[in-house]
Amino acid sequence: MTTVLAHVHPGDTVYGQVGDASVPLRFGDLPDEYQVLRDRAALLDLSGHRLIEISGPAAVDFAQRLLARDVEYLTSERCMMSLVLDDAGQVVDQVLAFGRENGLLLESSVGAGDRLIEHLRANNDEGVEITDRSGDLTVLGLEGPYAWGVVGRLIDGELASLPFEAVADTVWNDVEIIFARTGFTGEYGYQMIVPIESAADLWQASLEHVTAAGQEALELAMLEVRQPIPRLETAGGANVIEIGANWLVDVTKDEFVGKQAVLAAFESGQGRRTVGFSGGDTVPEPGARVLAGGEDVGEVVLAVRSVGLGATLGLARVDAALAAAGLEFTVEGTGVTTLTSPYIVPKSWSIPII
Repeated sequence: MTTVLAHVHPGDTVYGQVGDASVPLRFGDLPDEYQVLRDRAALLDLSGHRLIEISGPAAVDFAQRLLARDVEYLTSERCMMSLVLDDAGQVVDQVLAFGRENGLLLESSVGAGDRLIEHLRANNDEGVEITDRSGDLTVLGLEGPYAWGVVGRLIDGELASLPFEAVADTVWNDVEIIFARTGFTGEYGYQMIVPIESAADLWQASLEHVTAAGQEALELAMLEVRQPIPRLETAGGANVIEIGANWLVDVTKDEFVGKQAVLAAFESGQGRRTVGFSGGDTVPEPGARVLAGGEDVGEVVLAVRSVGLGATLGLARVDAALAAAGLEFTVEGTGVTTLTSPYIVPKSWSIPII
């Protein structure tokens, strides 16, 4: 799936394939895009997120069974992030669920739309309608400590102060859009779900107030606040407990697909746990061994060069007893230290919306 905004992106935009989507990795220089996101506000092309409508009399019951969090009373003024699991408790996707009058609208993570749709349809025992809306709707994002100011200049200042995970149906330039207060990076974040035929106009209008940032800057900022990136963290069959995504699962629900597997993993106390680490100038590959006192205690899940820290930042999956902050490990001959999340304190935490 190619971004619907490719024709309005700069000619030197660097694209990459993420799952089933071709997405802009960066529009220019990664450090510059990162600083825009962390210090001011960034415009995000989220068209690699698939939009899937679930409708029909049994839509809520179906979503309640397929999503790991409780969406039974999700109204059209709210949205909620949740995992979708298979019977074995493995992550199918991490979705943003929007309550709608006739059901729900699910927003997949980047490049995971095909897999999500296939899973939903394979488990559709209730006979609900599952419609891929990505042919007529797409998603633009705004994130950063001053993103709220952009919202005021672009649409309506009152929308900027919506509570987290609040949703409003509004109008921009005579076009009906779904506007939500969301966020992936710990900074103030907003999403605009817009008809595809108006997406380029909204993108260009937004660029009058803000600078675009690509997927690389977004995922770096996500990693820094320990926002899960399932496609990068579930290699090797790691379960929900091992990746530390327990907060996206509600085990108090009567039932959902994968619940028994999650409970079994939790009660067993076995398996490894994921912890952040930083240190050194080299960026180890996934699978690099983690040593403690010369003993192999785990492996690197992912690692990048953090602009904010000025050092390598990564996640490691280690023995459960060692998943704590302040420990010294060795990775490929380099000393690293485990961290408490967030690894970077978002600027938005100290900047009020005015």
